Amino acid sequence: MPSTRSTTRTARPTRTADARHGRRGRRPERAAAVVVAFAAAGFLTAGGPAAQAAPRPASAPVRHDGGACRGHGVDPSARIRYHSDVVIHASLGRIWRLQTDVERWPDWQPPVTGAERLDAGPLRKGSRFRWTTPAPATPTTPATTLKITSTVRQLQRGACVLWSGPAVGEGLRIDEGVHLWTFTEVDGGVRVHTEETWTGAQVEADVPTATAALGAGLEAWLHDLKTTAERA
Repeated sequence: MPSTRSTTRTARPTRTADARHGRRGRRPERAAAVVVAFAAAGFLTAGGPAAQAAPRPASAPVRHDGGACRGHGVDPSARIRYHSDVVIHASLGRIWRLQTDVERWPDWQPPVTGAERLDAGPLRKGSRFRWTTPAPATPTTPATTLKITSTVRQLQRGACVLWSGPAVGEGLRIDEGVHLWTFTEVDGGVRVHTEETWTGAQVEADVPTATAALGAGLEAWLHDLKTTAERA
């Protein structure tokens, strides 16, 4: 994977309550193992950026710079969240087709090992799809395959898409990920904005580390989308 990546906006991590009180050493070992598995599975990618991000407060207002699709966005109460942007020098039609042709994700995203639609026709509100990524064994979790079952919650063709669903594997689980994408034409290309939230006791055991894992995964996705869309 090329090492050149576009400049994106990230938030810096904040310490958990335990860290503020000097109890960093007491984080559950299982939470660390979860993040190791994410790293190997492609949520943290080799050569990817050292994602630094922190959850915005639950009371933060809804952003108006691409933070919603038909008035709906990511989970406002989630403790694990990340957002980023990139300008892609390609047509909106090409970028939209790459992003919404779910079954072809494995062709241009190495971390996605399989993807299938669970219904027919163009991607639309209510569409469901399932995709997979491997997670090798760690000291406390078995080798497994994460299965993510996503449902499209909102979609405006050529403008935005919002989907959500759980990621489940033996010994690994994200109860719900909510993922937003928006696409805005700008001079010379398209500004692609993405943000995602995670909820679930397992990942919330170590919010800063899980947020960094989420961030690295989104940066890799943006990088792969940009590289593929701009390829002659």
